Amino acid sequence: MDRKLFIDGTWCDSRAAGRLDIKDPATGEPVGSSAIAGRADVDLAVAAAARALPLWAETHADERAKLLHRAADLVEERIDAIAEMLTREQGKPVPDSRKEISFGISVIRYYAEEGRRLGGSIRPSSRPDIKSLVTTAPVGVVGAIVPWNYPVDLYCWKVAPVLAAGCTLVAKPPHETPLAIGMVVQCFADAGVPAGVVNDIPGTGPEVGAALAEHPGIAMITATASVPAGQSIMRAAAGNLKRLSLELGGQSPFVVLDDADPEEAAAAAARRSFSNMGQICIAVNRILVSRGIHKDFIDALVAETSKIKLGHGVLPGVLYGPVLHEGVRSRVASHVADAVARGGRLLIGGRIPEGADYGRGFFYEPALVDEVPDAALALTEETFGPLAAIRPVADDREALRVANALPFGLAAYVYSRDLERAWGFADRIEAGAIGVNVNDTTELQAPFGGWKMSGMGRELGREGLEAFRESKHIKMRVRNRLG
Repeated sequence: MDRKLFIDGTWCDSRAAGRLDIKDPATGEPVGSSAIAGRADVDLAVAAAARALPLWAETHADERAKLLHRAADLVEERIDAIAEMLTREQGKPVPDSRKEISFGISVIRYYAEEGRRLGGSIRPSSRPDIKSLVTTAPVGVVGAIVPWNYPVDLYCWKVAPVLAAGCTLVAKPPHETPLAIGMVVQCFADAGVPAGVVNDIPGTGPEVGAALAEHPGIAMITATASVPAGQSIMRAAAGNLKRLSLELGGQSPFVVLDDADPEEAAAAAARRSFSNMGQICIAVNRILVSRGIHKDFIDALVAETSKIKLGHGVLPGVLYGPVLHEGVRSRVASHVADAVARGGRLLIGGRIPEGADYGRGFFYEPALVDEVPDAALALTEETFGPLAAIRPVADDREALRVANALPFGLAAYVYSRDLERAWGFADRIEAGAIGVNVNDTTELQAPFGGWKMSGMGRELGREGLEAFRESKHIKMRVRNRLG
């Protein structure tokens, strides 16, 4: 697949004439190529979105809903082809690609309906002849920055509420994985979304991302990115005081209290640590396990991790693939080496697998390191790869202190047989979402986002739609016309 930029309803070449070859991270073989935008392309896309905004903002919510449902129908019809493309460019197994796209379809349908429920209210006023109406309006042209780890899903998290809210969109897909998103964009075009409402321009963060963040024609930025990228966006957005919604990752703790079921907790920790090769913003980074249950939990976790078999994601039965590129693999290896050098004990994995099936791709065996000290990189930075660092704790108080010690707060997990104990613990964790005896914190109708340096704003739920609306107060005097 050789994709172009999508601006004002047309697929076009980049004004910067940039192109990038996309390769399969499992084999190194070419998958396709993509046009790469420059600043001139950003200007064109923003201008197109601005022209389309008045008509789209005035389009009835029911009509916007029909178009979103039609786009979701087309994505669903083409899911097999989109999933295979996603696997070949990103590396995750086809079942995970299908799951990602299916959730994205649900997001589109959800916001199609939520957009129809937008309304206002009449508030109490200080005089009987004064009526105070509070309503909302679209915030304007929105710039969206999408990451490479869940590109289709997170693209849907942005495009669906933006369009349902009556805004127009200029999206920057990741230059590493732009192809499956291009297929989704075509679904919106084929559904009949008017020209200029959706614009899609793959590019790099330092060029296209920065240009969107500082562009005076962009009213709001929604981005899923690293903490340094989020800080850069905030600085650049200050010029016209853009509204921001930033999900910036974290360093998620997985707390195993001493009354937890060790096998259940270990199975949950392994999957949340190594699904998508740990390239998930809510992946388990550090496991804080009570010393009273430490040995049983470790034995179960090693057993679970040993079951993981790596392979090309398009092959039947493969559940774990490669990481995206050498940069990810090198970072994980450095975090493993640092943890061991500081006294940690490597339990399993932590190396490049041998064999012809792995030689051309970016494979790395999931690693468990026990007794990792607090100063290790694996306990202080987001590895964003297949490494779980284990840190024993003496009791609940120590577990809570360590869990809250970092300046991040996106997600956390607590396992215990005592629900009241776990609930009390969860109440004290400084994070935007906490899973109690469940290893996923994402729920379509609940807000998703972080505390502290893990970002600001919320996606999903009604909050994810309201983020793209500006409130408006209309105060008017109404005369008594009765005779």
